[in-house]
Amino acid sequence: MNVSVSNEDDRKLDFTLSKSSVSFANLLRRFSMSQVPTFAIDKVTVYENSSTLFDEYIAHRIGQVPLKISGSVQPDEEALFTLDATGPCTVYSGDFRTGHDKIRMALDKIPLLKLMQEQNLRLEGKAVSGVGRKHAKWQAGLAGYEILKDGGFNFKVEGFMQLPPRQMVLTAAGLIEEKCSQLSEQLALIKKESKESKKKKEE
Repeated sequence: MNVSVSNEDDRKLDFTLSKSSVSFANLLRRFSMSQVPTFAIDKVTVYENSSTLFDEYIAHRIGQVPLKISGSVQPDEEALFTLDATGPCTVYSGDFRTGHDKIRMALDKIPLLKLMQEQNLRLEGKAVSGVGRKHAKWQAGLAGYEILKDGGFNFKVEGFMQLPPRQMVLTAAGLIEEKCSQLSEQLALIKKESKESKKKKEE
């Protein structure tokens, strides 16, 4: 198996995977989009909302805002984001405040809603770890490939700003390796138990 990177920046990664199979290429694609853990605001507590939008609608919008992860973050970590806004104004993602130094809003200028005169919005949201298979808010990005004439695969990966695309693919590859090791261990255990059972029957 060979990998050749043709283009890479903060948001996109293009590489060619050769001497591999369609099944593995598809596995890498699916794991990159659905199994790589990221953080997203999942639990929102609204203390005051006199805007024209329902609490649930606002919570859904907040959950879709990408959170950038810098450095090493443990899967069980949580980050609390708070918002206190009074109209007239447009509420942006950058208006949220947090004390966590490794989990931040990826962009500050994502508009969430408009508050009219004397309208207030006060809430807090808790960012937790999850995977895209559970909900799209945790999806790290998109990955796809084109099958080349020589049997290789031309991958195009685009991150949603939570993780660099290279880290997204490397994490997916590590998860695949971990799952394969677990499967190998289970198969070896089943084989061992089968032999022991057969031996007892023969006795």
